[in-house]
Amino acid sequence: MSDESPLIRSLRAAVAAAPGDVPLRLHLAELLLQEGRGDEAVAEAAAALQHAPGDADARALMGRAMGIPPAPPVPPAAAPSPGPRQDFDWAAAEQEVGDLVPPRFVEGAEAPLTADGLGDGPGDAGAWDVEVPGAVRLADVGGMQEVKDRLEAAFLAPMRNPELRKLYGKSLRGGLLLYGPPGCGKTFIARAVAGELGASFLSVSLSDVLDMYIGASEKNVHDIFETARAQAPCVVFLDELDALGAKRSRSHHSGLRNVVNQLLTELDGIAAGSNEGVFVLAATNVPWDVDIALRRPGRLDRTLLVLPPDAAAREAVLRYHLRDRPIESVDLAKLVRATEDFSGADLAHVCDSAAETALLDSARTGTVRMINMRDLLGAAKQIRPSTDPWFAAARNVATFANDGGMYDDLLAYLKRKRKL
Repeated sequence: MSDESPLIRSLRAAVAAAPGDVPLRLHLAELLLQEGRGDEAVAEAAAALQHAPGDADARALMGRAMGIPPAPPVPPAAAPSPGPRQDFDWAAAEQEVGDLVPPRFVEGAEAPLTADGLGDGPGDAGAWDVEVPGAVRLADVGGMQEVKDRLEAAFLAPMRNPELRKLYGKSLRGGLLLYGPPGCGKTFIARAVAGELGASFLSVSLSDVLDMYIGASEKNVHDIFETARAQAPCVVFLDELDALGAKRSRSHHSGLRNVVNQLLTELDGIAAGSNEGVFVLAATNVPWDVDIALRRPGRLDRTLLVLPPDAAAREAVLRYHLRDRPIESVDLAKLVRATEDFSGADLAHVCDSAAETALLDSARTGTVRMINMRDLLGAAKQIRPSTDPWFAAARNVATFANDGGMYDDLLAYLKRKRKL
């Protein structure tokens, strides 16, 4: 600091003597910023904000020091307009713009009211949120090449090639059940499949279906598939299938059993060819709790194990969650090795925890610093993979209840990872 100006040295001494003097510290930060010493200016502004968190001058100076453009000025509020002229013919003006401006209220609606008092019943096309064909494709899924290959062979190739499908007698019957530990991207993969097919996407969960009125839940299931038919090609994604299609032998509530029965009916409609262009995907963490009838041939007869992300996928997930954060000297290869068996959600938690550590450290010391490998490795060491409890439960099912070879892929993975 020998090349500092006498004024800055004097201000440093004054700030050291009175650390709570915010205007004095901001004056020092302003001089540092004028001399091109942005990092030191940021540190002084951060210290000022510790003493006065709501100080607008400190926030503005911090933004300038970090290169953040200032917010555009808010235009002054318009002066209140005078009241309506008494001699103006409002009725005539309303008729002139009647074709341009829709009416504020609709009189004499003929549609009957539903139980919730709304005029649109569940069967209307707008009653369910159908996402238009998205830009997410399988290429956007990092790594997981084995999953992509199986999706291509079991589901996508027949859909993309109708001529070959007809030649080889390949039927479009049935759907695909994705299963595996939580947080590993089953929903994202379903969206990617919809993107590959150029199809709309309709996500359904238990809360979308259950209704307090008798027969309404079954009608909701039927209306969901009616909406999908109207929006075909459409992927119907049944999320948390173990809740929506739980084993009827264990259901003590007749409403849930009726929902499963209606779901079976809709899936049989697909098998009969009446739902051309409607593709059904489902996801669950506990496939052993799904009613066996749902997995009968012609329904959700194909299964795909979605495992924790492999090394390539973990690198892609980590890059995604660190892309907008201030980092320095991050060795992704080392971090990938330290996060073996972590789910995608676990990896996001690692990045969030590391960012929190750096943030708290910056606030405590008054010096803004980057997220480094020490933060990330420390977070990875503290977080236990959330997939471990799932594999502990799945191991017994795959070993002793592998009827029909449904869990052969899971058994092969457990043997490869020496978890049996």
